[in-house]
Amino acid sequence: MERSPLSLKWLEAFQAVARCGTLRDGADSLGVSISTASHHLTCLETALGTPLLDHGRRPMRLTPAGETLLRRVDEAMWLLRMGVSDLWSGDLASVVRLLRIAHLEDFDTDVAPALVQHLSAAMPRCDFSMLSRPSHEVIELLETEQVDVGIAAAMDREAPGLIEDAILRDPFILVTPRSLPGPAPDLTALQGQADALPLLRYSRKQQIGRRIEAQLRRLGARFPQRMEFESTHAILAMVAAGRGWTITTALTFARAQRYHGELCAAPVPGRAFSRTIALICREDLPAPIRALIETGLRGAVQRQIIDQTITRYPWLAGRFEMLASETNAGST
Repeated sequence: MERSPLSLKWLEAFQAVARCGTLRDGADSLGVSISTASHHLTCLETALGTPLLDHGRRPMRLTPAGETLLRRVDEAMWLLRMGVSDLWSGDLASVVRLLRIAHLEDFDTDVAPALVQHLSAAMPRCDFSMLSRPSHEVIELLETEQVDVGIAAAMDREAPGLIEDAILRDPFILVTPRSLPGPAPDLTALQGQADALPLLRYSRKQQIGRRIEAQLRRLGARFPQRMEFESTHAILAMVAAGRGWTITTALTFARAQRYHGELCAAPVPGRAFSRTIALICREDLPAPIRALIETGLRGAVQRQIIDQTITRYPWLAGRFEMLASETNAGST
C-alpha cells in the first residue's frame, strides 16, 4: 500500500483554523506561531492540489473542497483521540502535557487557583491554561475545540462531542439597596417604583439574562427596559448606590462581597428558580482526568463559596448546594 503523503500536523492545523475562523485563533489553539500554522496549511493544500480555504474572504471561509475535507478530518481526529484515550493508563502525570480550562468569571479569585493547585499536584508535568469567560463563551470555546474543559452554566441544547456533569444548584435571588425602607419588596411593589428604582438587567446576549427574562414573563411581571449590563459588578455597584434593583444568582452575589454592606438579598418572590453550574468536558478527555477535575472543583466550590455564603445568609441552605456526583459514582 502506498504511504500517505499527508502529515497529521497539517490536518490538525487545517481543523483548528477552520473551527476557530481565523489563522491567528487557530494557531493560538494549537500553541504554534501563525507562520507555522500557515506553513502547515500551504503544505496540505499543495499535497491535495486544491485550495481548502478562501483566503481572500474576511472572515475566512472554507471552499467546497475544504468543507468536505473538514467533515472527514473531524471524524478521523475524533476516532484517533478516542483510541488514544482508551489506551491511557491511570498514570496521568506522565501522559497529559497540556490541559486547557475555561471557567466562569465568578471562579476567578479562589476556585480557579484552588483547582489548578489540586490538578498540578496530581499532574506535575502538565501545563495548564486557564481562561475566564461568560458561560456562552465557555461553550463556544469547547465547541471549537479551543479548550478541553469548561465550567459554566449548564447547556440549554444538545452539544455532540461534549459530556456534561452537574455540579452546583445556583438559585436566583432578589437584590435591593439596603437603603430601601421596610422588608424586601415583592415584584408588584417594585413595579410601582419602576420610575424611581428600575430593574437593572443582564444583557440578553448572556444565558443568565435570557433565563431571568423568561422567568419574569412566566410570572407576568413587566418592567420598563431602562438599563442592561454584561457585568455583575456593574449591576451590583448600581444597586448598592441606590440606583435600582436586580435579580442575580447566589453565586454571582457571593463573589461581590465589597458591596454586601449596601445590599439586601432575599428569595425571588413567587416560584423559586435556579440554574445549574456544570463541568463540561470534551468526550475524548479520559474519564480519570474528568474525575480528578470534578473532585478538585467540588472541594473548592464547597469550601470557598457555599460554606461561606450560607454562614452569612442561612436562608440559602438547601437552595444553594452541591448536586450529586455522577462521574465519581461511575456513571458517564
